[in-house]
Amino acid sequence: MGFFNDDEEQGAGRKRKNIEPGDGHLLKPFRFWQLLGRSLFYAPLQSDAGHDLTYAVSVDYFDWEDKADLYLNGRHHARAKLPATLPVEGGAIEVAATAYGLKRMHYVSQDGASRVLQPDPASAEGLRAKLTRKAPGVSRAIGVVAILILLTLLPVGLLQLAEILTETEFAQQYVDPFTSPIKLPDWASTPALVLSILAATERALTLRTHWLIDLETGWFD
Repeated sequence: MGFFNDDEEQGAGRKRKNIEPGDGHLLKPFRFWQLLGRSLFYAPLQSDAGHDLTYAVSVDYFDWEDKADLYLNGRHHARAKLPATLPVEGGAIEVAATAYGLKRMHYVSQDGASRVLQPDPASAEGLRAKLTRKAPGVSRAIGVVAILILLTLLPVGLLQLAEILTETEFAQQYVDPFTSPIKLPDWASTPALVLSILAATERALTLRTHWLIDLETGWFD
């Protein structure tokens, strides 16, 4: 399509090789019981002839094949393994996920402009977006708290990771075992884990990602 540089074109090519043609089945509406297990986004576009087109991307987190489904005007159009670059009218839809949800659901036009797709109003991302519109101050506060939680727990996680790595048989050939100087008391371990999961989920619901803030959550990608 001409909007990738050489390195990006190679990466996009690898992702597009994983694309399977759709079977034409109808897009299922989002149900409330799917809040924790499915994401659904829409990309309203226009064809060169001026016809309205509605693309939809559905990601089922209980699908062990780790794939995204692309629909065109309500019909199954394609299926691809994540991360995926799905060619659509005038550009492509890029989809990527973490262990806690999505980190990318963007339409990228041929001129390189990028925008986030519209979440289904009933989805967790849609409800989070509604909170941002209705109470922007509360929304910003939640976002800041999530960042503080992740940054506070990041050193603990990094030190624990270093301790685990140095205890492996391979590492012991080269370095002495490392003992983390920071040890959370037993009563704090579970709350810390819960807080980190909630913070990472909050970041995923708003499709925000940063190499440092989300470093610990990215280990599971």
